[in-house]
Amino acid sequence: MKVVLLAISFLCVSLLGKAQQDTKAKEILEKVSENTRTFKSVSADFTFAMENKEMDIHEKNDGSIKIKGQKYAVSLPDVGIKVFSDGSTIWSYMKDGNQVTVSNIDDESNELMDPASIFSIYEKGFQSKFIAEKNVGGKTVYEIELYPDTNEYDVSKISVEINKSNMMIQSAKLYGNDGNIYGIDVKKMETNNEFKDSEFVFNPSGFPDVEIIDLR
Repeated sequence: MKVVLLAISFLCVSLLGKAQQDTKAKEILEKVSENTRTFKSVSADFTFAMENKEMDIHEKNDGSIKIKGQKYAVSLPDVGIKVFSDGSTIWSYMKDGNQVTVSNIDDESNELMDPASIFSIYEKGFQSKFIAEKNVGGKTVYEIELYPDTNEYDVSKISVEINKSNMMIQSAKLYGNDGNIYGIDVKKMETNNEFKDSEFVFNPSGFPDVEIIDLR
């Protein structure tokens, strides 16, 4: 679940490291960061993929995300996963078992897994490297790779593609230390939509007979 959130987060935001930086990569990422910070909300439809060549795993699922300030809501209907956060509480719902786990944001040990906090995660320390400017599906994109300074995130490398025309991240690929490769491709993105605060809170009435596991 946490890796899913981590991958999805890179759709809407950027990472900038305080460690050594490639000048061109830093310039591009700063523009993306400045751009995304002007939006009061971001939403996206995407395809999430997981691959492990050694285990012959090749999975793809469609999903969506909404972010408003520190609030977010993620849905992966193909696998029956929904995650809600109002900025202080996280509700993680699994259709298989009809269960929702409730926890506090402060109890989450890895801040990188919070889509809302990604807006400031660049302060945690990543090195960036500009790889290429290329054409992907008729669009000009910048390819940039990021390398964590520590093993805190269980990720060895992150590769992102940024649309040159709107300076928004359109895809991301995360290389996990466990051998899994997680990919995200944006199908549609919108900004500045009006979202009610209730959209970021789990409502039991919409899930009959749901089992609530409160870990707070």
